[in-house]
Amino acid sequence: MAFFKKIVPACLVAGSIAAAGAGSQTEAETGLVASAHDSKALVYQKKELPESMPRFVFDSGLNFEYPDAIRGIYVSGHSAGGSKFAQLTKLMDSTDLNAMVIDVKDDYGNLTYRPDPSSPYYDISHQYIKDPRAMLKELEKKKIYPIARVVVFKDSVLANKKPEWSFKDGNSVWKNGRGESFVNPFVKEVWDYNVQIAIEAAKLGFQEIQFDYVRFPEGFENKDATLKYSHGDYTDTKQDNVQKRVTAVTDFVEYARGKLKPYGVKTSVDIFGYTATLPEAPGIGQNFTKISDHVDVISSMIYPSHWTAYFGIEKPDLKPYELITEYAKLENKKLDELKTRPVSRPWLQDFTASWLGSGNYKKYGKEDIEAQIKALNDQGIKEYLLWNAGNNYTKGVDYTP
Repeated sequence: MAFFKKIVPACLVAGSIAAAGAGSQTEAETGLVASAHDSKALVYQKKELPESMPRFVFDSGLNFEYPDAIRGIYVSGHSAGGSKFAQLTKLMDSTDLNAMVIDVKDDYGNLTYRPDPSSPYYDISHQYIKDPRAMLKELEKKKIYPIARVVVFKDSVLANKKPEWSFKDGNSVWKNGRGESFVNPFVKEVWDYNVQIAIEAAKLGFQEIQFDYVRFPEGFENKDATLKYSHGDYTDTKQDNVQKRVTAVTDFVEYARGKLKPYGVKTSVDIFGYTATLPEAPGIGQNFTKISDHVDVISSMIYPSHWTAYFGIEKPDLKPYELITEYAKLENKKLDELKTRPVSRPWLQDFTASWLGSGNYKKYGKEDIEAQIKALNDQGIKEYLLWNAGNNYTKGVDYTP
């Protein structure tokens, strides 16, 4: 059962009985006093507690130990709720892999499991994962560390449901070349919408929330003058549009981490690898240093196939060890400059980038996966995640070379 580890003295409780369903911002901000035998009946204090009072740490009732180092894979909602889940847990059992990054809110904006019908997120939910709590108990039994992936600002579902929270091209919701829509990082209601989904994942028992697509659409610097959208609280700031975007994205990360703190979960963010090579990415609003300063884990997406000629390497996809080595050197230097250094846990490539064309790519196999892992290890980075969109991971890999 879920409960809070610290209880406020009864004389301080001036609450009422909360209705069943998702936790509220009040829960995260003020702390709840649970009559823990019934998760649908929570006695809480409405008035915010002073800073000197004990804060609450939520306990999901599941116990996971953080591994020696996270060596994880991406798992879609369909895989987590289907027959492939058994294959993937078997892969974990037979190798040194020990973590899964599981879609909770996917790339379209769908919740991957059904919450209580009273939840405000019920209408965006799908029953890809039939019983997320049972799934997490299975991971607990197998000592597989669970990370919830929450896709934030790429959200076609919410953009079409709430056009005023999105970007409009004329009278229509804007779409990129792949037919995808984004919601607006300047809009605080979008922040809360996603943070509450993350809180629910923490309450289920996930040990870490990984926010993905924490950014504006790619190439936004070429669209910001033509699309219609709100600047929210950033309207009157004395920053140019680039700095406004950077500030909004960074503020969201800081805000989300603060809201998740009572739930005892780590906060991580996926970020484009190239952002570490720039002062900031002007269009998308990602500043590697500023984001890294507000997370427990930073996960740069450094797939060799996603780089143009860089670090003096003409065709990066053909040189996985060299590309990852040069990136890791640069990232280490940037992270060393921070007062509190987050864990570095980059995303690595376990797929073949045939779209690059003949002569520009190679078929990725065992040696190429190991080369990327070794490159990180040689630069002192012990954690990593592997990406394969179909969750079909290369066999026979030594994950601790």
